[in-house]
Amino acid sequence: MKRAHNDQRELQSFFLRLSNQQREQLQRENWSLSSDNQSTMTKAPPSLAFLCIQSLKLQLLQGDNPIPDVYELPSELFDGVISHLPALALHNFQTHMPFKCWDNYEAGDDCLTSGRKRPRNDILGSSWKLLFKVRWPELINSVEPSADWQQLYWEKHLQNCVDEAAEVAMRPTFSGRISSIHVSDKILRYICHEEHTNCQKCVCTELSFHFQTFGPYLRCLRLLNVLCVTETCELLRTCKLKTLVLRWIRSEKHVEPLCKLLSQNRETLTSLEFIHCKLSSTFISAICASLHEKDIHTSGIQRFYIKASSFDIDPLAAPPAFISFLNSVRSLQSVHFCDSHLDRHIARMIFSTLLDSSSGLSTLDISENNDGFLLSARDLLLVLCHQESLYIPCASSTGNELNKYDAENLSHALLHMPGLESLDLSGNPIEDSGIRSLISYFKKNPDSPLADLNLENCELSCCGVIEFLDTLSTVEKPLKFLSVADNALGSEVAEAVMNSLTVSIESLDISSIGLGPVGFLELGKRLVKGVKKLMSINISKNRGGLETARFLSKLIPLAPKLVSVDASYNLMPAESLLMLCDSLRSAKGDLKRLDMTGNICISSEADHSSLLDEFQHNGEPIFVLPSSSTSHVPYDDEP
Repeated sequence: MKRAHNDQRELQSFFLRLSNQQREQLQRENWSLSSDNQSTMTKAPPSLAFLCIQSLKLQLLQGDNPIPDVYELPSELFDGVISHLPALALHNFQTHMPFKCWDNYEAGDDCLTSGRKRPRNDILGSSWKLLFKVRWPELINSVEPSADWQQLYWEKHLQNCVDEAAEVAMRPTFSGRISSIHVSDKILRYICHEEHTNCQKCVCTELSFHFQTFGPYLRCLRLLNVLCVTETCELLRTCKLKTLVLRWIRSEKHVEPLCKLLSQNRETLTSLEFIHCKLSSTFISAICASLHEKDIHTSGIQRFYIKASSFDIDPLAAPPAFISFLNSVRSLQSVHFCDSHLDRHIARMIFSTLLDSSSGLSTLDISENNDGFLLSARDLLLVLCHQESLYIPCASSTGNELNKYDAENLSHALLHMPGLESLDLSGNPIEDSGIRSLISYFKKNPDSPLADLNLENCELSCCGVIEFLDTLSTVEKPLKFLSVADNALGSEVAEAVMNSLTVSIESLDISSIGLGPVGFLELGKRLVKGVKKLMSINISKNRGGLETARFLSKLIPLAPKLVSVDASYNLMPAESLLMLCDSLRSAKGDLKRLDMTGNICISSEADHSSLLDEFQHNGEPIFVLPSSSTSHVPYDDEP
């Protein structure tokens, strides 16, 4: 009772500091915010707490300084005030907060007696997280818990404003200033509340206000060509961009403002990405020159991406600024030239320059380039062979169609990549000649750090894969992830697959390799001891029928770390489900997901519901089951 009385006195003291005009306005605002469905005769009078918080909110939304005493409120009242403030009001409240309050601890009687302390900025951080969750619930789980929620909130908000402004600027009738574009009520209602968007004194209707106020929070930005103008550079002058993604830069009128924007942010910029752009030699030269300060020959760029764009330069007369840029980026970690119409001459010039530089290149992606790039891929492998200290933990050659004639080059290149951890060759027809080059690599380098290998759809045969898997079982540091999916291997590969499972593979993808019932029967026969390290396995689209379920019912109890199984589209009959249920009941593992879609394994809706209720992990069903409307339709993976 004493504490409640003190709280009431604090609120009363705060309320009495309001002017008569403020109190009258507050009463009117409260009356107008009440439900129209209620009779004025039945309305309850507003509480003192409501009046004070509403007054403070209105002051803050109009940019006024709050009464200083509000920062001295006890923590319960302080928390209550903050929890009722929309984003703009909370921002202004935090901006005007006295410096001493940032390290001020709650001062209630209970804290003095118990010794418990809590910084008030924890309260503010929780409020920003809640505001973020309300506005973007689909993104909340992708953000690190320790993130700066206020910074993330305004960064995402500004991106929404930019996207909306781009839609307006693209209209043929638009002829105004970018900074004067009005921000829609759809956005404003999140930061000011709906009742404030109709206020005549609202200062936040124009785009310029948002960048002037929240620009310092902006670190990452996606920018469409229509906003690549000088005026946008002025709007962004308070920003400290780290990541800039540019789309549809194709005209000279866009390049000059872009270069100005790059110059403004070259001290902080670490990632630069071009998507659907047309980059001529002149454009590239200007862009690279803008990333260098005068007399300073280094750049802080760590990631340089060109995707789905045309990259048109003369390899015999490459822009000096571009060569200088590639040579000077000591911090460069990732280079992507995906679907960029590179030919072999341009590619060889670029990669030779990169490899001659002192960069710590760690990711190299040259996927999805045109037919003229086939020779370039081989040239790249030859260039890599001369770099004994090159460290590439993730190399992607997806879709570049390395073929069996590249196998020898591939073998040489791998031996000179001592830090290689992940290699993706999926979609390249390397055939058995290519896989034998990998066998040679592992034999010559048995302690290789290579942990992830993707050989999906590489036109491999059963003989080549068996030989490769047998080699893996003998090396000192076997793979953790392996995919040989979408290769016509047949049932004969089953014994070699099981041998690899008993070594150290944690994730195996053998989907659509033609195992059939015979292959699953062989897998089950060879499974005589525990598979201690296996965490996930994909055996989908192998048409194994009931033998698939028999194999799984034997595997699940013997794989204590298994968390994910994809057994979809295997033509399993209804009795398969009973076998798997018995196996799950006896297993002591931690299985989280068992995908059974595309199988004839559901006899009724009742079975569906009971299974979902009985077999769960952390409240989520373990079984992923086909719907009753499709359960009777067999899957046919034949072409």
